[in-house]
Amino acid sequence: MSITMPVDWVARICHEANRAVQALTNDPAPSPAWEDAPEWQRESAVAGVETARSGATPEQLHESWRAHKEADGWTYGDVKDADAKTHPCLVPYGELPAEQRAKDAIFHAIVRAVS
Repeated sequence: MSITMPVDWVARICHEANRAVQALTNDPAPSPAWEDAPEWQRESAVAGVETARSGATPEQLHESWRAHKEADGWTYGDVKDADAKTHPCLVPYGELPAEQRAKDAIFHAIVRAVS
């Protein structure tokens, strides 16, 4: 039996799963709850769901996210800082720590499970 949820529902589920991984890995700058997340962060999750639904792999999801961030003026930085637009994950997929690659795999698996 196939389940297809609206894209914004899936984005919310993925966002909250990402927060769970952030909590487990003691992320120093965890994302806020979906209800409190800024619009740009929600839009990023929706875009990720749409990209995953088009058949992207976890690696392609990361690279798409990275390209979107860089186009919006974000750069690599040791600390995630929305005001300064810096993020430590703005590196090629192969350079990500294992827990960051796991977040992409979890995001991908959730989308595939409900699409």
